[in-house]
Amino acid sequence: MRALISVSDKTGIVEFAKELTKLGVEIISTGGTYGKLKEEGIAAIEISELTGFPECLDGRVKTLHPMVHAGLLAMRSKPEHMKQLADLNIETIDMVVVNLYPFKATILKDGVTRAEAVENIDIGGPTMLRSAAKNYQDVTVVVDPADYETVLSELKENKEVSLDTKFYLMQKVFMHTSNYDTMIADYLKKEREDYSLPETLTMTFEKVQDMRYGENPHQQAAFYREIGKKTGSLVDAKQLNGKELSFNNINDTNGALELLKEFTEPTVVACKHGNPCGVGSAENIFDAWTKAFQADKVSIFGGIVVVNREVTKEAAEEMDKIFLEVIVAPSYEKEALEILCTKKNLRVLELPGIEVPQNEHAYDLKKVNGGLIVQTIDSKLLKEEELKIVTDRAPSEKEMEDMRFAWRVVKYVKSNGIAIAKDKQTVGIGPGQVNRIWAAKQCFDHAAELIGKDATRGCVLASDAFFPFDDCVEAAHEAGITAIIQPGGSIRDEDSIKKCNEYGIAMVFTGMRHFRH
Repeated sequence: MRALISVSDKTGIVEFAKELTKLGVEIISTGGTYGKLKEEGIAAIEISELTGFPECLDGRVKTLHPMVHAGLLAMRSKPEHMKQLADLNIETIDMVVVNLYPFKATILKDGVTRAEAVENIDIGGPTMLRSAAKNYQDVTVVVDPADYETVLSELKENKEVSLDTKFYLMQKVFMHTSNYDTMIADYLKKEREDYSLPETLTMTFEKVQDMRYGENPHQQAAFYREIGKKTGSLVDAKQLNGKELSFNNINDTNGALELLKEFTEPTVVACKHGNPCGVGSAENIFDAWTKAFQADKVSIFGGIVVVNREVTKEAAEEMDKIFLEVIVAPSYEKEALEILCTKKNLRVLELPGIEVPQNEHAYDLKKVNGGLIVQTIDSKLLKEEELKIVTDRAPSEKEMEDMRFAWRVVKYVKSNGIAIAKDKQTVGIGPGQVNRIWAAKQCFDHAAELIGKDATRGCVLASDAFFPFDDCVEAAHEAGITAIIQPGGSIRDEDSIKKCNEYGIAMVFTGMRHFRH
């Protein structure tokens, strides 16, 4: 048996090669791997000795040779293949142990140049892997050091690697090379600043963790991360306390973080089942927490809380009084962390850069039966220069401040969505209704029930899409709403404008909607 070994990641390779030689396997090797094996006293044949051709072009060409690929691709069960090998004086290669140039590590380095990245695109390695994998019945191909032990165990026990294991290793190779090529293609697309949606879409992610289950206990789930430098995203959070994050924890926390990134001042966002339930901004994080909590003291129970400033001892003492699933913040005072970590199940996450906005060119993906719908993320909020006051009464400066706040919130409320706010605090949120008037009434009813019957008086209202009828304005007037911000664009806009003028409500059109399904 002959094995060709050429690895960039040399983890465990010396021990593996030593065991192979004990089993009588002849080793062929290249470049740095050959040097490492010789240094460790392991007998190996250098690739140029096999091919009769020296490595050239700074090592770019060394294994791209018929002596290698014929030895890998010859089907042992075909007499004509074996006769051709004999006629050409080529011997079979029965095992390939290869992992590729560190392209990912290269592009993640600070200040990496395009030339450096391109030079770390492996050519010979993927070619050998593909050749060996295609002929998996006859060739064992190992791309992951984690599989060394399995291969050795089967060789020692059965003097061969089972066909089932070879098939598994073949599958692993093509997953690995697919991931490798996708990384390269993605890097080059970004280098060209090409943000179009491509004709074919290939994406690659790395597993962060397996999960106990998905949205429900009968569903499998895992958490994956995009490859590349990411700042302020949940994959980079450091967990300081609590149980492992669940599928729903991650989904809900990500939604809360997306909303939090809309704010620069001290802000707290409480989220439940993918919808914000309380949002507050203030001059300090304690007051912001108080606003978010008082906005909905019921829904926040068992919810997610994300914060864009350091959590103070005083804020932690208040958070500790209720049951929360997850808290995420850029940092924690020592005393605050001590308080929060007394709850063994509370997931406490530290996320520096929590305020860094998402890449506006990132994709938003939704799986549908038989396909995938893809869009760029909703990275816009509104265009200030396109705000249009459509009523006789213009909103006051205070109303405009509250409307901008409410507009940030309603952008992340499931459609149909309504949010009302006052003094940089949500007072009511109506998410995910099948018509807009229900969302509005739910918003008002919950505010009255949770805060007080006059809670909506003097509030402003934000609607994620236009009013199809003037019934929402009628309901807003009854609730004491003084100003409304909405996209506009309905064929019945004039009905809503007239109704606002009748009641003295100021209305502003943004010209931009924020459906969230």
